[in-house]
Amino acid sequence: MRTSVRTKRITSTRGSGTGRAAIALCAVAALSLTACGGGGDDKSGGDKAGSEGKSVELPSLDGENLQVAAVWTGPEQDAFRKVLDEFEKRTGATVKFVPTGDNVATYIGSKIEGGAPPDVAMLPQVGVLQQFAEKDWLKPLSSDTEAELNKNFAKGWQDLGSHDGKQYGVYFKAANKSLIWYNTTAYENAGVGEAKTWKEFLTNAQTIADSGVEPVSVGGADGWVLTDWFENIYLSQAGPEKYDQLAKHEIKWTDASVKEALTTLGELFGKKELLAGGNSGALQTEFPTSVTNTFSSMDAPKAASVFEADFVGINIAQDTDAKVGTDAKAYPFPAAGAESPVVTGGDAAVALKDSKGAQALLTFLASTDAAEIWAKEGGFISPNKELDGSAYPNDVQREIAKALIAAGDDFRFDMSDQAPAAFGGTKGEGEWKALQDFLKNPDDVAGAQRALETS
Repeated sequence: MRTSVRTKRITSTRGSGTGRAAIALCAVAALSLTACGGGGDDKSGGDKAGSEGKSVELPSLDGENLQVAAVWTGPEQDAFRKVLDEFEKRTGATVKFVPTGDNVATYIGSKIEGGAPPDVAMLPQVGVLQQFAEKDWLKPLSSDTEAELNKNFAKGWQDLGSHDGKQYGVYFKAANKSLIWYNTTAYENAGVGEAKTWKEFLTNAQTIADSGVEPVSVGGADGWVLTDWFENIYLSQAGPEKYDQLAKHEIKWTDASVKEALTTLGELFGKKELLAGGNSGALQTEFPTSVTNTFSSMDAPKAASVFEADFVGINIAQDTDAKVGTDAKAYPFPAAGAESPVVTGGDAAVALKDSKGAQALLTFLASTDAAEIWAKEGGFISPNKELDGSAYPNDVQREIAKALIAAGDDFRFDMSDQAPAAFGGTKGEGEWKALQDFLKNPDDVAGAQRALETS
């Protein structure tokens, strides 16, 4: 699942491998260069389209109170608050941000069943959006929001937010989840470089361990991190067609392709000397700590590298003194099969109340105006194809975003986020639990497969 400065959720790439390769090439080029750092038809009293550099017209919402629920905390929440502040300024509405915790589906479901849902929710899982739409908990987008969506988003992103021919979601935030971030001093001291293949990655990890530094920091206390590890290896080895089949459960988790991917992942998880703190330490390490383990000290780091999405950059900036582009660099996830994978994910805004204010906020979130605000803050990639790349604060994010947009519809979404929340997005259950048990006992591949299939 995702992201609290976690934004897990872009995985893969739909269609051919061309898009994945293009993103990987652009990402590695950029990362080696520099630092990373509605609604309604009533528009009276609102913005004037095109005035003062604004791309979207919003209605007057004086006196209206809205609630927006999302998983974001820390720097992500602060950045999103700036987006909401602009919406308040332009409409007169008051918007309260409500944190959901990691179990977004459980939180929102309880609010809906209690008769007090938020007006808008940010859903980090395609599977949850589909479940909510099936239950008629979501309100279809207004014509104004759909118009903004059609103007600014590729069909692939629109399809992810639809159900049974109706449009429900606006994908506001995306992430490239296929990056290895590393402490440049640790790599230089060990005499290793950026790995292109999984075999080279493991060889380098052993060399780093021999140099006296623990090679890889794994945030195993957060199950979504482990799903990302698996998905990258699976996509690289099994390919996009099998990936789609497993995502839809058209093949079982006991399939030979899953065995191969878990066995490959076990080559890392099965050697405790390659993990910061060993297997038990990894299971107790939350994602933010996995980043600070790697970058809190350049002279004596607790780990040499950490795997995760582009949002790792904001953790580095907020929680360490390391400088991305010099102290901290990143490279594409090493190829475990024919090519390096690119896994992506995103957060979709949906309306839970059929109100003018909720639809207006979705219209705003579908605009370049809203995307530009967070893009300037860093730690953010937008799937909005009309957003000017100059909005991003540095070349790294600019190139990653450019590659994502250039992929068009040729992408694959995070597999666990396509599943029902009970399997792919619930703490202590389903895939999260099964992969945590696998991290504890990586020799038991068959047991992990049975647990995954049963779940």
